[in-house]
Amino acid sequence: MTATPPDPELAAPGPATPEPGSAPIAGTHDSPPETHIPRATYRLQLHRDFPFAAARRALPYLARLGVTDVYLSPIWASTPGSTHGYDVTDHAAVNPELGGLAGLRRLAARARELGLSLIVDFVPNHMGIQGGHNPYWEDVLTHGQASRYAHFFDIAWRPLKRALEGKVMLPLLGDQYGRVLERGELKLEREGGRFFLRYWERRLPMSPRSLALLLSEVTPRLAQSRGQGVGESARSELASIARSAASLPRSTSPDLTDEDRAGRAQEMEVMARRLEVLAEASGPVRTALDAVVAAYNADPAQLDTLVGEQNYRLAFWKVAAEEINYRRFFDINDLAALRMEDPRVFAWAHSLLFELLREGTVQGVRLDHTDGLYDPAGYFQALQLGAGEALGRSSAGAEQGGAALDRGDLPLYVVAEKILEPGEHLPQAWAIHGTTGYDFLAQLGGVFVDAGAEEEMTSIYRRFTGDREGYGEQLYQGKQLIQRVSLPGEVNVLAERLEALAETDLGARDFTLSTVRAALREVIATFPVYRTYIRADGSREPGDDAKIAHAIQDARAHNRRNGSPLDPSVFDYLGSVLTLKAPDEATRAAYASFTLKFQQLTGPVTAKGAEDTAFYRYARLLSLNEVGGDPALFGTPPRDFHAAARERAERWPHAMLAGSTHDTKRGEDTRARISVLSEMPQTWSAYLSAWLPVLRPLQTRTDLGLAPSLTGIYTLLQNALGAYPLDGHLEGFTDRLNAYMLKASREAKLSTSWAAPDEEYEAALAALVSGLMAEERFCAGLAELHARISPYGAQNGLSAALVRLTAPGVPDTYQGAEAWNQSLVDPDNRRPVDYARLGRVVGRLEKKHDANVARTLLGSYEDGGVKVMLTWAALRARQAHRELFAHGRYRPIEAGKYLLTFAREHEGEVAVTVAPRLTFSLTREKTPWALGETWGNRRLSLPTGTYENALTGETLRVRGGHVPVAKVLENFPAALLLRR
Repeated sequence: MTATPPDPELAAPGPATPEPGSAPIAGTHDSPPETHIPRATYRLQLHRDFPFAAARRALPYLARLGVTDVYLSPIWASTPGSTHGYDVTDHAAVNPELGGLAGLRRLAARARELGLSLIVDFVPNHMGIQGGHNPYWEDVLTHGQASRYAHFFDIAWRPLKRALEGKVMLPLLGDQYGRVLERGELKLEREGGRFFLRYWERRLPMSPRSLALLLSEVTPRLAQSRGQGVGESARSELASIARSAASLPRSTSPDLTDEDRAGRAQEMEVMARRLEVLAEASGPVRTALDAVVAAYNADPAQLDTLVGEQNYRLAFWKVAAEEINYRRFFDINDLAALRMEDPRVFAWAHSLLFELLREGTVQGVRLDHTDGLYDPAGYFQALQLGAGEALGRSSAGAEQGGAALDRGDLPLYVVAEKILEPGEHLPQAWAIHGTTGYDFLAQLGGVFVDAGAEEEMTSIYRRFTGDREGYGEQLYQGKQLIQRVSLPGEVNVLAERLEALAETDLGARDFTLSTVRAALREVIATFPVYRTYIRADGSREPGDDAKIAHAIQDARAHNRRNGSPLDPSVFDYLGSVLTLKAPDEATRAAYASFTLKFQQLTGPVTAKGAEDTAFYRYARLLSLNEVGGDPALFGTPPRDFHAAARERAERWPHAMLAGSTHDTKRGEDTRARISVLSEMPQTWSAYLSAWLPVLRPLQTRTDLGLAPSLTGIYTLLQNALGAYPLDGHLEGFTDRLNAYMLKASREAKLSTSWAAPDEEYEAALAALVSGLMAEERFCAGLAELHARISPYGAQNGLSAALVRLTAPGVPDTYQGAEAWNQSLVDPDNRRPVDYARLGRVVGRLEKKHDANVARTLLGSYEDGGVKVMLTWAALRARQAHRELFAHGRYRPIEAGKYLLTFAREHEGEVAVTVAPRLTFSLTREKTPWALGETWGNRRLSLPTGTYENALTGETLRVRGGHVPVAKVLENFPAALLLRR
């Protein structure tokens, strides 16, 4: 049976949530506790094979490791079998596959016993609608606009295509609708008193008015059954049910009230029960019903008539991009966007979250994909206000607004997934504590790339692949492709709205639909950031107008270069609309309505065009092709990292710091190893030349040329080196590479894609990967290069981990990344973690931790124990010096090219991080580790005093404000110095 959703009034028992901009809610507790701010978090990926019970068993280890908060992937009810939880089907329920609400509460109770708190990942932008598991979406399919939940979803009920008016496009068929119908793949089914349409495993609900049509076919059949046990009472009951169905208000009736919607749903339940009772009591009625079902299934034309009565239109999945009329998460048909700006939807979606906050089960929130929201700033404010009421705390901080927002007054710890382009700043007025750390990840990763090798690495890449296009052009082309192929429907809707606006303007009414559509595509393709944040009242974030002007200017330039220039005035007009420069208030309101929808599209186009297209096309140095980064920027100069860290300390001291996430293209240590190539371009080039004769015979000649492409091969070689297992055990490695390369090739959308897989190309790709990994000459060369870069990649990984654990912000450790994380893109990064082994490492450290232990672990670095030690020691230091790391100011320490060094200082306490970089260049391969005399006479400037190295337990005395680097890094190639 299709799940019946709760009444919307009953689905939100929590506090009534104010609309953005309403008065603050006063706290109700006499002495409310302070806002919980985590000191260090640990991300766990939950799914049915790693539920709450498994997470509970891992908690003692995490407490011993030194984290303060366990940060959970989405816990809400999701599509059965989901391995990630972002396809939420009910925000008002905890996922039963994880253990349900009782399992979550047991996890929270155990966490409290161990002094840990829980942060949950919340998905406000969309819901999963696959397979009939979302009761709210199924209710919309049943009742259309008359559904009690029609306002939940962003559906265009009156699209340009008239055949879709009042219907939801459902692109779930594997072929053209007519062919599916003729082949009998679509069938009518009855279950008790309900009827459904079945397409393979998908069972679709039917409009209650359809019952009248079906029962009209039953009555004549019963007329032929007189004298066969069909009494008048049964006939009367059947006729009554048919009349009830026929008299239901149509879903498109314009004057439906909430009472009408609720009454329609209740009447449907009553009719279904009556018909079920009747069918069970009367054999002839039951026989007649089944005969009608069989008749419809035997006649495609008759079945088509019935399908046409539904509140949805079934379609071939390939038409979705152009004609779909509900907003999606990116271009994923199975994820429907929510109208979270509607206070009713907000109250329902957050009712359980606020209850979990009120009872102390949850202490913080990570927000997913907030750029998809209609008004992110308003959403953050509403979230804090609702949390304030749930927690009995003042929400004054959420009401301040402007640059003067005091984050210390916010009642709930909140971080938001927000991708910041280089040079872009997080809006100061947002009622959150910072981002989830992709900006930090990109800044830190660039530190371990030798910027001086850019020209040479670019030349090597171009010679090998033949690709002469820079990343900027690849990004532009990727965003144009996404608009044409993945999201043309969304672009068309915007274009139609813009044309309608232009019709009301004498100076713009001659712009055709194709003209405004082309202008929109150019501006979106050149947009310099994911989105702007103009609000309905005209307020905006500082710099929004400049970003729009930048896009307009670049769009003009691209338009001229494309050889078929549009009228330049169309760009002027679009710029005026986007910045709300209107002649009157009514027009300004219309401009604002368009602009808020425009902002919801630029983000998905940028994400898909960059992260899921250009990142897989441009392969110069793949450690730079990471979420939050810009592959065109070849490395991060230490001074730029210091500037960003100092700003974070001053403005966002509790932002999350990430090294790896569930969404990164490669694990942090995979990237750390690939970055070493920037220090050895000539060596890299020599290996490429040696491998080329082995590679060429493994390519397959197709009608479109050799497959796979040399760019694809260049991508494969870097990933094979980066993910090469440190322990040398290659079991399953070829399968991992094959899975990665298939996904990478489809994301690149050059020779194959998810929408149109090219079997010939993909077979050639798999043959090359498998053939290459079976080729002795190649494998010997790969193992040799791996051995050469391995300690230097490990050094990068250790240094990056130390910086993440000590820089301003809240360090997050992705599951298993306290040891080496050499994962590739998901689902490779969700492989099981051996917590028993990691726990044994920590147990040995708890018994003994000194310089000898550190040096011993360094000697066997391949097993990852040395990174566990560094993580454990740094987290212990954070526990012992809470205020220093939470509030300490950031002071860069100049230490030359090969060190990233900084101090954290607070009320007399000092912690100094010493993190080597570019050590392949420093050591010239004479020694695997940058220790002792390798540093020559280099010195560090430190305040006079006695320091303890938290990583080794060694004591260091500084006199005269200077100390030799060789002394600091005598026994271990990184240091965390704590002044006594």
